[in-house]
Amino acid sequence: MVRGPRPGDADEVAHGELEDPRTATKGSGVPPMSTLESGAASQRTARLAQPKGKSDLKRTLLILLGIGLFALTYFLPPFPNAVDPQGKLFELGRQGQLSLGLFFLAATWWVSEVVPIGITAITIGVVQALFLIRPARDAFTDFMDPSVWFIFGSLMIGMVFTRTGLTRRLAYKMLSLVGERTSMIYLGCYAMTAGLTLIMAHTAVAATIYPLLVAVYSLYTDRSEPTRFGKGLFMGMAFVAGAGSIITLLGAARGAVAIGFFAQATGRNIGFFELSYYMFPVGALMTLLLWGFFMLWYPPEQKVVPGLRDRVNRLYEALGPMRREEILALIFVFGAVLLLSLRSFVPQLEKVDKSAIILLPTILLFLFRVVSLEDLEATSWNIVLLFGGAMSIGYCLWQTGAAAWLAVHWLTLFKGAHWLIFVLGIATFVLVMTNFIMNVAAIAISMPVALVMAPYLGVAPEVILFACLVTAGMPFLLLVGAAPNAIAYASGQFSPREFFLAGLPASGILLAVLTLFVWFVWPLMGMPVRLS
Repeated sequence: MVRGPRPGDADEVAHGELEDPRTATKGSGVPPMSTLESGAASQRTARLAQPKGKSDLKRTLLILLGIGLFALTYFLPPFPNAVDPQGKLFELGRQGQLSLGLFFLAATWWVSEVVPIGITAITIGVVQALFLIRPARDAFTDFMDPSVWFIFGSLMIGMVFTRTGLTRRLAYKMLSLVGERTSMIYLGCYAMTAGLTLIMAHTAVAATIYPLLVAVYSLYTDRSEPTRFGKGLFMGMAFVAGAGSIITLLGAARGAVAIGFFAQATGRNIGFFELSYYMFPVGALMTLLLWGFFMLWYPPEQKVVPGLRDRVNRLYEALGPMRREEILALIFVFGAVLLLSLRSFVPQLEKVDKSAIILLPTILLFLFRVVSLEDLEATSWNIVLLFGGAMSIGYCLWQTGAAAWLAVHWLTLFKGAHWLIFVLGIATFVLVMTNFIMNVAAIAISMPVALVMAPYLGVAPEVILFACLVTAGMPFLLLVGAAPNAIAYASGQFSPREFFLAGLPASGILLAVLTLFVWFVWPLMGMPVRLS
């Protein structure tokens, strides 16, 4: 887990007790255990403190539920074929049927967290190999997918920012601007997160913002157990990172891939600024609505933190000039961020994998002795395994044909529906699927069928593309839906179940906003919605 400052560290820094960041345990923001780590431990302790018989029974039932869903799909007869509007047959083979069962098992265990999320991820690979759903080499190689290493690199960046003390500088400066009201602290953190996603990938943004939120939280309370403010702060960051990431092509890879696929299917190119023109109002409105949502869903225990502005100003002055470690971290990290951003504009850089770029700062910081082996060992490998499992189940559903089978069955339900219901049905399918598999994959399996059906309902292809991109960017239900979700979970402030329960109404808000834009706003802005 990325380490952050303890609440007491702030006062120690204020009194000038500054020490070398590689050896200090006070005044540096790098103590043996942060407030948030204590919070995670408190959550585990609270679960263990429940009546043991009742707790064990619930855990056993949930474990058996996941296994039972897999067993049910194993013993059921073959599922019926799916047929698209052009008469193309989509057969679900034995491996595809078993992959659906594995999908249900993983979802049950991930949401309930009856076993650690990393162990559920390992189970995904093991079941594929044992039941011959896919070759073991394929099932376990997905755990080393470049996207998984991108997550690891992002976590290391967050650790470095905390380790060097850069997060405290950023946190103090931000808090001095937004003031002492916790509602404004929420808004300031959300706005900063959404703003950064305009120029860098939302995963890198979450990794950068996470340690800053650790520093902010340490000034809010000295309680070790999770708080409503902590839940809203970290969970909201994950949600808003998704909302901001839809606005430009720099926020995530899904936009560029979907536009390329759309150009091949329709012969029409969507430009960088055209995408931002239609997406900016959606992302901005969702950021504001999510702020209001978390103020109601997780209202902070304190409306005001008295004396916070004066306190952070003193703390910022006490930090003194930037140290060598901070300067090197800034140079290496933002150099990598610049390269990632330029990949969308410089054709030569497009060939360089983003995971290699995001891992480069980690190597350089070890070479320059800014971080050590102990820091590497402190990385949250549970989250790395989580994303390895997510990649494995995603590829499994794709390669066995189960995902395409689901898409065709779902979308053919809307072939006689009103055009608005049809568009929302596609977007909803992408929203659900992107919580389990790669958002690019969710778009790729649904858009071909949707684009074939659209002319029969008089729907323009542009609105299908943009509607799918909106919901693909905001998977609010499961931790595996997006990297920022998992990074926020490292705080220990919330459980997968709490994340899911908050994500249900948040997803409802998203679909309501999308309905407004598809029906009214986008046509006013000039987007083709209906075929003439």
